[in-house]
Amino acid sequence: MSKYEGMSTTAIHDLNDQPFYHGTKANLHLGDLIQPGFNSNYGQHKKAAYVYLTATLDAATWGAELALGDGPGRIYIVEPTGPFEDDPNLTDKKFPGNPTKSYRTQHPLRVVGEVTNWQGHSPEQLSAMKANLQRLKEQGIEAIEG
Repeated sequence: MSKYEGMSTTAIHDLNDQPFYHGTKANLHLGDLIQPGFNSNYGQHKKAAYVYLTATLDAATWGAELALGDGPGRIYIVEPTGPFEDDPNLTDKKFPGNPTKSYRTQHPLRVVGEVTNWQGHSPEQLSAMKANLQRLKEQGIEAIEG
């Protein structure tokens, strides 16, 4: 039985045995907590009410590549410390269901490891994604809500 059983959250008991990832440019260490309340890497860079995690390396790779900062992109293996939910920025808006296995939480994520041998997207894919995000910004559409 999941420790979050009965809470209003994603069916976490189905997700317990898989790793979760967080892509960023922050230089973190084992045991560090990634918490809401800091400026977002996306949109208007407002204080983020949520932190994001994913069960796919591809989604984490986008996070690492698109995050603000001058350092290298990093992908951390994270452990949620509380309940989480499907990421509404992707789920049913851009992709029916949750094929990217992207989630958000208002609870910290604990860094439990780092993926060091990940492969980035091609320069063409990265350029196309950045151009799309710029178009959305010019239209006044936030890439990430709340």
